[in-house]
Amino acid sequence: MTGYHLIADLVGATRLTEADHIEACLVAAAAAAGATLLEVRLHSFGPGQGVTGVALLAESHISIHTWPEYGTACVDIFMCGPAHDLDAGLDAIVTGLAARIDQRSLVQRNFGKQAVAG
Repeated sequence: MTGYHLIADLVGATRLTEADHIEACLVAAAAAAGATLLEVRLHSFGPGQGVTGVALLAESHISIHTWPEYGTACVDIFMCGPAHDLDAGLDAIVTGLAARIDQRSLVQRNFGKQAVAG
């Protein structure tokens, strides 16, 4: 099995203190990626503070951590299988936060049946 892990740092982002909006971004990202959304969990650190959230997916997860004082957000999208569009998921978050991507990296993860030395 192959999974893909997309990690991105966003800058110039807006609405980073609004938990409801962050949730909407996660839901939109899951839909755009073609993933099966199971649940969204969020934690707001208080008025004017950042939000941490995760969309639990049948395929894995999408998470976000925001720092409104810097206009930044860190996004982590991990999904198994080739049928999902991680870039479309990231684009949904970028659009929702009116942000731009500062850094982006994609890691391919292979797991499952492994050769056993012996």
